[in-house]
Amino acid sequence: MSDRPENSGELTVRIASSVGAFDREEWNALGGCDNPFVSHEFLTAMEDSGSVGPGTGWEPAPIAITDEAGTLLAAMPSYAKGHSQGEYVFDHAWADAWHRAGGRYYPKLQIAAPFTPATGPRLLLSDPALAPHLLKGAEAVCLQNKMSSAHATFIDPEQLPVFEEGGWMPRADIQFHWFNRGYASFDDFLGQLSSRKRKDLRKERSSAVEGLTIRHFTGGEITEAHWDAFWIFYQDTGARKWGQPYLTREAFSLLGQRMGDRIVLILAYDGDVPIAGALNFVGSDALYGRYWGCTREVRFLHFELCYYQAIDIAIARGLSRVEAGAQGGHKLARGYEPVQTWSAHWIADPGFRAAVADFLEREREGVASDQMYLGSRTPFKKA
Repeated sequence: MSDRPENSGELTVRIASSVGAFDREEWNALGGCDNPFVSHEFLTAMEDSGSVGPGTGWEPAPIAITDEAGTLLAAMPSYAKGHSQGEYVFDHAWADAWHRAGGRYYPKLQIAAPFTPATGPRLLLSDPALAPHLLKGAEAVCLQNKMSSAHATFIDPEQLPVFEEGGWMPRADIQFHWFNRGYASFDDFLGQLSSRKRKDLRKERSSAVEGLTIRHFTGGEITEAHWDAFWIFYQDTGARKWGQPYLTREAFSLLGQRMGDRIVLILAYDGDVPIAGALNFVGSDALYGRYWGCTREVRFLHFELCYYQAIDIAIARGLSRVEAGAQGGHKLARGYEPVQTWSAHWIADPGFRAAVADFLEREREGVASDQMYLGSRTPFKKA
């Protein structure tokens, strides 16, 4: 990729070879502490473990703004993508259409936390006025390197207007999040559900843990033996969902070493043998459920580890919400509510851009209608 900088006054907009090329404290000062997935620790764990990089189709290409002294003022976690895997905002149909028209869709520029469908900032800024320069930098990278398009996925809704003002096209989707409305306990939450749903959830929890022990591990409590067990669970789920796991085994060790205090690993034991697990990351105000897997099917155990235990943790830590990942309409019956998520897209070719814009306008109407319908189907007591 071209490293040729774009100068704007005393500022330099450039593309780097990795997030690891930047000072950790400078990067994290821009990203803040709210979202773990844009942290230097998470992004470099992806790089250093080989989860992104050569041979993966995710080539690190962070775009940064520095001043004359080389101080980092703004950045975007960005990747040159050779495919559309691991993004959770699906553009395969766009790629197929552009290829049929004689175009070349890949490589493209992906502005994202790799393999992570969790909303967060995509423009890491010391000054909001720098945001347009980052977007122009992304567009310049695409044009200079003959990329078809740039895609910023799971954008913090507060940043979406910046992308729209820059001419990027918004795209909506739906996830299911749980919201903590000041609950003192899980039973307090259950009290807000209809009688039938309340009984259903209690039965599910009781059935799921029968004969099992559930344990939580965080920080230095997480050992390599725990990661070995979870790696087996993760491989099984990854093979069934994606064909092959996205993360390497080393990624989990590095995540534990670099940000273990922001991780809660839940394991289910049959005696002394772990049979299932769920991995969660802790933000300043949210718990993010990421991966789950098992070596033995136990009815309702997936719901217990991924959804109910997450609610317990959020209540105990005073967190305002749980984001349990992409898809999963079954979350609705368990107290998780439909929420719109957002991405933004820039396409170089004017004709292709116009066709995608028309599609997105119609798609947004459908997503809004779906959200209204799903919102009426929650298990909460009706007024």
